[in-house]
Amino acid sequence: MFAADDKDPKKDDSKKEEAKKVEKEVELPKLPKGAGKVDKDAPKTLTETKSGLKYRILRKGNDKKPKATNKVEVHYHGWLDGGKVFDSSYERNESIAFGLNQVIPGWTEGMQLVGEGGMIELEIPSKLGYGDRGSPPVIPPKANLHFLVELIEIK
Repeated sequence: MFAADDKDPKKDDSKKEEAKKVEKEVELPKLPKGAGKVDKDAPKTLTETKSGLKYRILRKGNDKKPKATNKVEVHYHGWLDGGKVFDSSYERNESIAFGLNQVIPGWTEGMQLVGEGGMIELEIPSKLGYGDRGSPPVIPPKANLHFLVELIEIK
């Protein structure tokens, strides 16, 4: 970073881009039984935020997006690198509601990016998930987490 009185000649004074596109195309995740449809124009690449969270909006919802202090109702499907599913509300056939400030940081950040009724894919690095400790016995230490999430309702 540059100090306030130091200017990088290669950058203009406009607001810095919050997120960057990850150039590598990524296959769409396999949708679990019961999941809604993905938009035909869903991106083929993920976007990475400053924190390291990677995401893509698979279905645009409405313009209403949750804040970190909101409670949301979602359906989700979570898996580890390699594809092993560790949790899925779809498999239980039951959505879940919780406060966004009561979950791992990657969820709190990621869910604020999708509109109500939308679907998002999240790739959460370990530091925004369960970190060095993991969540034994299901999630190993330093695990990257992957989620497909449908935002049903902001409460």
